[in-house]
Amino acid sequence: MSGPTISASQVGRGSRQPMVMLTLATLGFAVNFWAWALLSPLGTRYKDLLSLSGSQQALLVAVPVIVGSLGRIPVGALTDRYGGRVMFPLVSVATIVPVLFIGLAGQRSLVALLVGGFFLGIGGTAFAVGVPFVNAWFPPERRGLAIGVFGIGMGGTAISALTTVKLVTAHGSSAPFLITAVALALYAVTSWLVMRDAPGRTVPTEPLGARLVATARLSITWQACILYAVAFGGYVAFSVYLPAYLRTAYGLEQADAANRMAGFVIVAVVMRPVGGWFSDRLGPIPVLTAAYAVLTVGATVQSFTPDLMPLGTIAFLTMAAALGAGSGATFALVALTAPANKVGSVTGLVGAAGGLGGFVPPLVMGYIHGRLGSYGLGLALLAVVAASTMVLTMTVVRTAAVRRIADAVRPPEPAGSTASGSPHV
Repeated sequence: MSGPTISASQVGRGSRQPMVMLTLATLGFAVNFWAWALLSPLGTRYKDLLSLSGSQQALLVAVPVIVGSLGRIPVGALTDRYGGRVMFPLVSVATIVPVLFIGLAGQRSLVALLVGGFFLGIGGTAFAVGVPFVNAWFPPERRGLAIGVFGIGMGGTAISALTTVKLVTAHGSSAPFLITAVALALYAVTSWLVMRDAPGRTVPTEPLGARLVATARLSITWQACILYAVAFGGYVAFSVYLPAYLRTAYGLEQADAANRMAGFVIVAVVMRPVGGWFSDRLGPIPVLTAAYAVLTVGATVQSFTPDLMPLGTIAFLTMAAALGAGSGATFALVALTAPANKVGSVTGLVGAAGGLGGFVPPLVMGYIHGRLGSYGLGLALLAVVAASTMVLTMTVVRTAAVRRIADAVRPPEPAGSTASGSPHV
């Protein structure tokens, strides 16, 4: 099962090709996520121009995120079958269509924006293409760092946040969409000409539906879904809701709150490959345990709404670091324990869980603040969830991972060597 992946990794060890492929995948992730996040920075503008209600604005921003999250499930399975060399250009070209539609004709009504936003969600599925593609190019002991580096591509949402409104103000409402469409087209051509799938990668032969059912039955799938829903879901939730929280809880100006949110995002993005790197050396289980422990402490401290400087800032930045490291370690665990021919399918389901997990905390926080006039209980609930996930990681997930790794190495190794997998978990 794992033999083709390892031999492919050995082929690339003496060359720069794996790093070239990793760079191309990370670039594709960033460009597609840039497109995926185009509507969010313009939500307030559309609310004013089209006289939208608060719920209509929230729906407009949510549609591409939901579609992008759920779309990772079939796209991940298709990547297992056809490879990243086909799927990266295909996803990029498909994303160009809604980007141009919104930029040139789709900003005149809510219905048009919702239709464009639905298909814009295709860009969010690029994550499920990159993980199995990168996974196949690297040996097991380097996959954590490699997939963590690929995860930096989620910073494409920051590109959108920092440039979209400025481009609209300076050059008109179509400018950010046209520029992003050109970037997607250039990437699609480059990836088609340069990108190659890892030699000897495992290609499944089962039908798509059968593979998804089989993937859903794997214990690693649902365990990783829970881990990623908390880690990446927490990152998504804070990146969306943190400005509103800071303005309400601390009375910050909009620009100041946005800048602090950007700092949170940067820390989380940087820590994602760090979490993968530590997972390669210590194993993903210790890294995940530490990440959820730090998240528990940070959320507990912040539940008392301490002064923003310095304690509140320290609490949020440590939570950002924990969420980023935990996100990287989750896919280090997937790379280590998922069957080689189902990494894309597992990634699709886990990625969907992470994206959808980001919607729950803002809803809970908003409801609690509306009822109690305080965010304290919401952050206390986050601490409880993080602590529960830490316990799950130390018990159920660790036991399953040790067993999965032992089963993977048993055929080519003597019976007494099964314990050698334990340092990796």
